[in-house]
Amino acid sequence: MAPYLVESFTDDEEVILRRYFTNLDKPVFGLVNLPEVVRGALFARYSRTQKSLRRLFLDEFVGELDISGDLSIDATVGLERAEALYDKVFLDYGDDSIAQLGGVHLACEQVSNILTKVLEWGRIMSYLEQSTRYVPYDSRQEGKYRYYRDPDILDSNLGTAYVAKMDGMFQNYSELIPKMEEFFTQSFPKKEGDSDIAYHHAIRAKALDSLRGLLPAASLSNMGIYASGQAFEQLMLRLSIHPLPEARQYGQLMLKELRKIIPSFLKRVDLEDRGVVHGNYLSDTRESMYAVTDEMFSEDEAEPAPIVRLVDFDPDGEVKMIASMLYQYLDLPEDQIERRVKAMGAEDRKAIVDSYMGNRTNRRHKPGRALERPYYRFDVLCDYGAFRDLQRHRLLTIEWQKLGVSHGYDRPEAIELARVKGDFDKGIELSQHLFYQLDEAFPQQAPYAVALAHNIRFVMQMNAREAMHLIELRTTEQGHPIYRKVAQEMHRLICEEAGHNAVGELIKFVNYSPEPPLGRLNAEKRSEEKRQKQQ
Repeated sequence: MAPYLVESFTDDEEVILRRYFTNLDKPVFGLVNLPEVVRGALFARYSRTQKSLRRLFLDEFVGELDISGDLSIDATVGLERAEALYDKVFLDYGDDSIAQLGGVHLACEQVSNILTKVLEWGRIMSYLEQSTRYVPYDSRQEGKYRYYRDPDILDSNLGTAYVAKMDGMFQNYSELIPKMEEFFTQSFPKKEGDSDIAYHHAIRAKALDSLRGLLPAASLSNMGIYASGQAFEQLMLRLSIHPLPEARQYGQLMLKELRKIIPSFLKRVDLEDRGVVHGNYLSDTRESMYAVTDEMFSEDEAEPAPIVRLVDFDPDGEVKMIASMLYQYLDLPEDQIERRVKAMGAEDRKAIVDSYMGNRTNRRHKPGRALERPYYRFDVLCDYGAFRDLQRHRLLTIEWQKLGVSHGYDRPEAIELARVKGDFDKGIELSQHLFYQLDEAFPQQAPYAVALAHNIRFVMQMNAREAMHLIELRTTEQGHPIYRKVAQEMHRLICEEAGHNAVGELIKFVNYSPEPPLGRLNAEKRSEEKRQKQQ
């Protein structure tokens, strides 16, 4: 089992924690006996702090709760009655349907950035992940930088090189933080009316944004997951046969904690005729695909590619969308409505679209399902840091290729302006050298070494409704420059290459403005105003 840091608590703290967490010494644990709003607030705060969830609960939440009625509760024991009850429900009502109704808040700490993407594969789950924008990685825990230490690598003749180069990458990142903060402070002096807190947070976010590309994919993160028993069952199956050792080991930790809360929902995971045979099927098809692609494409090399390419769309998508807008308001077959729309002039079509969209005054006003009719498939090549943000749009279809160093990397313009290009490239060289060292002996673990600045190729297929959500959200002024560029290019391709100008006009809150000097400043000001009103 991989070594995870074990947090220590006082005897009094342990008495409190045992009421609400399924264990006190493992990186995975469930949250129980807490109001839903408290669990949600804990996870929300989780993404902006270096603290573990249990420490965060003790420091910032337990003082606000009335726990006098919970004195006899111990969440770490007493599962027999719960399991018997779940078994009875299953027998009476069936498994799949009832498994959608039992949910769990699960904290997952000390996971690599590679594993976070594995955990976040499922569509019908809710995730919250520690931010590299608000949480710096310059501190050490028990004298160690926060990256995953794969036991197989450490026990090999590459163990010393792995630790040395990883430490070098983190040291390089840490030394550049004050330099970039000083550069941005001099470049964008504090203006009259800007609060010290908002300005400091904006400068810090800008510095961390410019340097996050130096962090390796082995960097550890904390995650909060909320999902139904059925969704967790599917996740456990995927983890059990995943080629990455960390994923399989962590899956066992998760399964143990989940069975303390929803035991019967996960009984099928390791049954020979259910979970095991399903896992074998997934594993066999994966290995078969590796074999056939190696045989057919081993000599093919990647052609030059832009950051975003529109590879597929429906030329009649707008006509079909307008027909779908009309469908629920008529009593006619859809193909008849579609023929009528095709015969319409541009003015009539626009009138329908305008009526359907109404007075949409901000991006949070969501249109109807008619926008789900057109589709767009984009092939994207951008850095892994931006991919991590875009991958969170799980309701669309997303597939990604293996992370490596062959597609080059992105160096922010600010790095050159701050005259620290040599220092930045030094970190990238450490990443590349370690990747090549690992790739032959440990091909599954080699991506741990890859810096977030390195590019990865992935495909995103979405309908117009999801495109509206993604493009408007990811082009806001406080967004990261890389994914802003990706989203802006998607909008341009929808309008110019697909020729879907009506869809392009519906995405009215796309932001094409140049990157603002301090993208987070306005958002930080609003947050500061809210904090002051609450005091």
